Amino acid sequence: MNITQTRFYTVSYWAQTTYIYSHTEHTKLHLLHLSCMNKKPEREKAVMANVHNILLLCVFVIVSSSVSIAEEEKEYVLTLDHSNFTEIVSKHKFIAVEFYAPWCGHCKHLAPEYEKAASVLASHDPAIVLAKVDADNADNKPLAEKYEVQGFPTIKILRNGGEKIQDYNGPREADGIVTYLKKQVGPASPEIKTKEDVESLIDDKKIFIVGIFPKFSGKEYDNYMILADKLRSTHDFGHTSNAKLIPRGDSSVNKPTLRLLKPFDELVVDSKDFEVDAMEKFIEEASTPLVTLFDQSETNQPFLSKYFQSSESKAMLFFNYDHEKKDYFKSTYHEIAALYKGKGLIFLMGDVKDSANVLEYFGLTVDQTPALLVQDTKGVKYVSQNVQADHIAPWLKDFTDGKLKPYIKSEPIPETNDEPVKVVVSKSFKDMVLDSKKNVLLEIYAPWCGHCKKLAPIFEEVAVSFEQDPGVVIAKLDGTKNDIPSEEFDVKGFPTLFFKSSSGKIVQYEGDRTKEDMIEFIQKNREVTSELTSEESVKDEL
Repeated sequence: MNITQTRFYTVSYWAQTTYIYSHTEHTKLHLLHLSCMNKKPEREKAVMANVHNILLLCVFVIVSSSVSIAEEEKEYVLTLDHSNFTEIVSKHKFIAVEFYAPWCGHCKHLAPEYEKAASVLASHDPAIVLAKVDADNADNKPLAEKYEVQGFPTIKILRNGGEKIQDYNGPREADGIVTYLKKQVGPASPEIKTKEDVESLIDDKKIFIVGIFPKFSGKEYDNYMILADKLRSTHDFGHTSNAKLIPRGDSSVNKPTLRLLKPFDELVVDSKDFEVDAMEKFIEEASTPLVTLFDQSETNQPFLSKYFQSSESKAMLFFNYDHEKKDYFKSTYHEIAALYKGKGLIFLMGDVKDSANVLEYFGLTVDQTPALLVQDTKGVKYVSQNVQADHIAPWLKDFTDGKLKPYIKSEPIPETNDEPVKVVVSKSFKDMVLDSKKNVLLEIYAPWCGHCKKLAPIFEEVAVSFEQDPGVVIAKLDGTKNDIPSEEFDVKGFPTLFFKSSSGKIVQYEGDRTKEDMIEFIQKNREVTSELTSEESVKDEL
């Protein structure tokens, strides 16, 4: 499956179609993307997860208070379009631009917060300007393409008259927008001179990167500043000539030192390599927890988001934190994670009390915990139920050695299946679809999907039309409760329809969702089966 991702930093985590948890900064158990995409709502699909690259996909849901702005009040957010965009942007050293669509629900949620932030930032010295562009307008779409807008809303920070483009990676509520943009308009790396500077810049619950220099000049210092500017949208930087001010680490260093402070593992890590690429790699590796925790704390969100967006295979352990052997589970898991560091397998751990929906995504229940789950780089899942701490290491070795049998989530095969639209589940997918000698039109749907609900009665009519035709099967599969055991069925959203001919050819149906068009498509693509002569055809109900 392929995944589509938008940028939005108030997050809800979902599992396929299962809500996992919400956080006012941003993500989903990689499968459902409910963000407004760059398409008209009548053609919009609820976007499913990509299991090729990541387990969880980001779904961005705004949790914000409504701000009423009377018509007579001044609007602080500038309205840009294709006719004035370049002119206005070129006049500002710093401007934030939101690309939105009028029909997008998330954009509507953001609007009052964005306007409120603009009113506050207008009094900043110098003023920080916020603007917006209707990127769904045909005349403005070239702007959206130029700035690589993948979904709505997307905010870009443009510097030096638009010469430098930066992604906005901050909060989506007014106060957070104000704080983030004030930081972005300032120096990428503020100087730390006093204890007061330390208190205002360094949060012991977040990652902070500091450059320690005997003097603020030379190649090391210059490269550090280049890096700070490059990563300023996602990392906090500072620099000092007095290592004693830094709350952790060797205070006697007298050579250029790159120091990363973090709230986990070894708490502080130093590097002496000031090549830009080397520093970036150091920060990437040092800022990744050995074991990511699955919880809803605000400070944990960057780590959780990073984990689920990683392209590496993922190991996940869920157990009751009140378990009598909880400490042994935790220490054992951390030791194993250390052994696999840098070997393409990353680790996450969560309490079952906070993880019910993740378990549901894998088709498991709390009774089957402690549960050890792995999803590889191709999206294939492996599960060990009621695992013991001492069995974790050998089971993971079997995974890396390719000895484990993949786990496929499936509903039970229906005892009766005599309705016009046949029900397919993962366990029956091979027999009813892949190995079937009939022509099969298969809908992959989600029960909550509005477009699927709209299609249902039409799909039923199509099925009734072919009910007496032994060479055609109209079927459906609940994509939220069943894995699809074939890479040929590339599901990007709900509903998705595939046609498999009697000889095994698979093609996605992308026509109009009308009875007439679907019947015409089937007739055009069907092949004669052993049960159907070329003279037989569907009864005409058009």
